[in-house]
Amino acid sequence: MQDEEVAKLLENVRACGRAVKIVAATKTRTAEEINELVKYGITAMGENRVQELLSKYDGLKIPEVHFIGALQTNKVKYIVDKVQMIQSVDRLELGREIDKRSAAVGRVMDVLVEVNYGEEASKSGCDRSECMRLIEQLRALPNIRVRGLMSVLPIGAPEDMYEGMHRLFNEAQGAFDGIEYLSMGMSDDYMTALAHGANIIRPGTLIFGRRNYA
Repeated sequence: MQDEEVAKLLENVRACGRAVKIVAATKTRTAEEINELVKYGITAMGENRVQELLSKYDGLKIPEVHFIGALQTNKVKYIVDKVQMIQSVDRLELGREIDKRSAAVGRVMDVLVEVNYGEEASKSGCDRSECMRLIEQLRALPNIRVRGLMSVLPIGAPEDMYEGMHRLFNEAQGAFDGIEYLSMGMSDDYMTALAHGANIIRPGTLIFGRRNYA
């Protein structure tokens, strides 16, 4: 854990003058490392892969678990009873599966609609032009609660992309009740994201240091 970097992160979040949720990106991190987050006041984590989440879940003591990676419909059943939010809903088919599996365990799942604002072929997310329609479709599902938007912007993206996501978020807020969160920004770009309205950020490397993939 990088104490000085985490302290700076927390200071920058406080300085932005509004409530911001830090969802620590915990890919490759152990349950023991993740549990250390709480001592810094970081109470939410985000996992990218279903299998990795399952492998560490029983050891977790952090209050909030989010799923933030691309999600296959056949994997939904493994996580609906384990996460508080799925941030990466990018198609109606996935929403229907989340709705069905959430109903089976007697809950309503909070979700964010993921938008591929940079139109990168390598990334998941709906097209920005389809965002409002997808929100409308998902809101018709009884066991889903759409809470906002999420995006992973391209590395080095210009500020107008961040502002474009902010405008899309504002449009969604104006059109639908219950839209509260704009999840945008990771270790390298969270300050830009905060400057353009993000109220969920997903830093990982900044908190834990560089990942060891060995």
